[in-house]
Amino acid sequence: MKHLFVFGTRPEAIKMAPLIRTFQADPNQEVVVCVTGQHREMLDQVLDFFEIKPDHDLNLMAPNQTLYDITAKALLGLKPILADEKPDNIFVQGDTTTAFIGALAGFYEKIKVSHIEAGLRSGDLYSPFPEEGNRKLAGHLANYHFAPTQRAINNLKSEGIKNNVHQVGNTVIDALLLGLDIIKEKGEESYEEFFKEIDFSKKVILVTGHRRESFGGPFENMCTAMKDIALAYPDTELVYPVHLNPNVRSTVNEILTGVNNVKLIEPLAYPFLIWLMNKSYFVLTDSGGIQEEAPSLGKPVLVMRDVTERQEGVEAGTAKLVGTNYDVIMKEAKLLLDDEKHYKGMANAVNPYGDGTTSKQVLEILKKS
Repeated sequence: MKHLFVFGTRPEAIKMAPLIRTFQADPNQEVVVCVTGQHREMLDQVLDFFEIKPDHDLNLMAPNQTLYDITAKALLGLKPILADEKPDNIFVQGDTTTAFIGALAGFYEKIKVSHIEAGLRSGDLYSPFPEEGNRKLAGHLANYHFAPTQRAINNLKSEGIKNNVHQVGNTVIDALLLGLDIIKEKGEESYEEFFKEIDFSKKVILVTGHRRESFGGPFENMCTAMKDIALAYPDTELVYPVHLNPNVRSTVNEILTGVNNVKLIEPLAYPFLIWLMNKSYFVLTDSGGIQEEAPSLGKPVLVMRDVTERQEGVEAGTAKLVGTNYDVIMKEAKLLLDDEKHYKGMANAVNPYGDGTTSKQVLEILKKS
């Protein structure tokens, strides 16, 4: 079979990378990689790390681009590629605009579409936005649905999607384990040097926060809680790679600048992020992927979102939903820092998102189809 992998953001690249490498290693599979460049620099960092060279690059990144721009440019850009490559199958991943458009283009050309990380739902069409809409649309256009968990399968069934649905775990765990192996193989000296300003003798709390639905008061609550955690616990080190979005930076800088044990750093390339995550005590985040990755490393996760499409982690005990409420964030962070039994309960909970074999499972399923 000839497979076209279509993706455009860093999270997609991370989750596609182990899949691409697995398919490339099979002599009976032909792999073509197309990136839209929905994210540019961050995307390229991941491709370089995993040694993946795109065959096609739509290079869509532009200043102040809107969802209209990305959608129209990606759809028109894919048309000649599909006509030229004539793939048997198109892989799309997750819930980005690129994923939706890849599925739509495949539908227009009557090419089979495989949706990786299928079936995630928050139940709120506008949270996260536009991701919830993107994944629902992609799901109804796809032919193969590779779901990470039983809950994701149930979500698909509730929407009438019942054929070619497979529970395989999440490729993000494949990528995490593969990435840490690559780092170990090449040596960790450059990572230790990069993070030399961080005191790892303290309990390091990794922070990520950037979701647009939290901008304004909710995001201010999150940052104020971070500040007060740092002030109340001088034996901690909060490390926050700050997203480039001006709405994020202005609030973060206003509230957190000047706190001694808060380190505001530039966004991290994927290998540096997973290295730091592996050295952390717990994670405060509104990211999707980190909710899945951190538990594989035994790191509890406090999710600063009101709803999550990754409820399995909450149910398994690896993550706790704290929203953007100052009091709840403070309470749960203090529990992790003060109560060792509570911490170990979360740290030792079984990760529901897989064991690192997802890519191999997907390959075997498609070989039999």
